[in-house]
Amino acid sequence: MTKKSLGYVELQWTCPNCSTLNPGQRKFCNGCGAPQSDDIEFEQAADEKFLSDTGQIARAKAGPDVHCPYCSARNPGDAKYCGACGGDLSAAVARESGRVVGAHKDKPAEEITCPACGTLNPGRSRICSNCGASLKPAIEEPRVQKAEPSKKARKLSLAAVVGGALLLGLAACALFFLFIRTEERTGEVIGLRWERSLPIEALGLVQREGWFDELPADAEVNSCQLEYRYTSDVQLANSTEVCGTPYTVDTGSGFGEVLQECVYEVEENLCTYSVMDWQAFDVLTSTGTDLNPVWPEVNLAEDQREGPREESYEITFNSAGSSLTYSTSDASEYSQFELGSTWILNVNALGAVVSVESAR
Repeated sequence: MTKKSLGYVELQWTCPNCSTLNPGQRKFCNGCGAPQSDDIEFEQAADEKFLSDTGQIARAKAGPDVHCPYCSARNPGDAKYCGACGGDLSAAVARESGRVVGAHKDKPAEEITCPACGTLNPGRSRICSNCGASLKPAIEEPRVQKAEPSKKARKLSLAAVVGGALLLGLAACALFFLFIRTEERTGEVIGLRWERSLPIEALGLVQREGWFDELPADAEVNSCQLEYRYTSDVQLANSTEVCGTPYTVDTGSGFGEVLQECVYEVEENLCTYSVMDWQAFDVLTSTGTDLNPVWPEVNLAEDQREGPREESYEITFNSAGSSLTYSTSDASEYSQFELGSTWILNVNALGAVVSVESAR
C-alpha cells in the first residue's frame, strides 16, 4: 500500500482565551492578541482549499514548528534562531505532528443556524454574529478516520472485539459440554457393518480452469479472460488503481498534508483449458456384516488404474436398552468387536460415541 500526497491545506486553531478561530499560520490570536502556546492543537478548517502559494507550501514541507525555549515564540521548523528574541533554537522541541485530523473536506462548509436567534453564520463559526450565542453544539466535528482502500477489511471496533471474545467464550463452553465432556456407559456389540470402495480411473480429456502462467505444458486453451488476481504497491500491466478516502494529517506547522492510500488491483488471464488426466469413471464397492472385510475384485484395462481406496466400519451397541453406534476407518480396530462382546463407551451430550475401550 502506498501513500499519495494530494497537496497541502491550511489548518486553524482556537484561542483558549477568547475562543476565536485563527488561521493555522497565525502566531497571535486575531481576537485578543494572545500568543499561540505550544500545546494548542491544530484543527481542520471548514473548507479545505489546496495551497497554491509556493512559500506556504515550503513552510508546510519544512516540518513541525518549534517554540523558542527562551521566549516561547513560535518559529518555522527549519529556523536556526528565534525570530522574536534571536535565541538559539537547537534545543527547541518540535510540535507534535502526524495526527490524522479528519477526512479531507473538498466541499464548501454549510452555514450554521444559531440555536438562540436563528441567524445563519458561516461554517465553523463558534459564536453567533448576531446575538453572540455559542454555536459549538451545532457544529458537527469531523470524524478522525484514516482512509482505507476499497478491498481492505474494516478494523473491528473495541465493542465488536469484546463482543466477539464473549461469543467465542460461550461457544467454547458449549463445545466442551456437547463434544468434549463425556460419560461412560457399558455396551454390548449387537451389530456390525463394513464397506470398502475402490474407484477406477481412466485417462480422458478433462475441462479445468487456471491462471495462464500455471497451465500444464500439454494443456489446450479454450478461452481466457482478465480476472482480479492480487494487489500490488506499484503499477503493473492490466492493473487498476484503487484509493481510499483522502484524509488530512497535521504537519505541526499550521498546515495539513492531504494523503490518500492506494493499491493497484492486478488482473491476469484466467483460462479454461482441456488436458488429458486421470479421472474416476466407476466405483467398485463391497459390503458385509461380519468381521472379514474384503476389497472388491478388479480387472483393469491397459489405460485404467486404481484410485484411492476408502473403507468405513460401523459397530452398533446395546446400552441399557438404547442403540448406540461407533464408527471407525481402522480395520485393525474393527476386528476386535466380536458380537456379544462388552465395551466401555465414552458418550458425549449429543449421544454420540466418541471412543471405546474393552470392558475385559
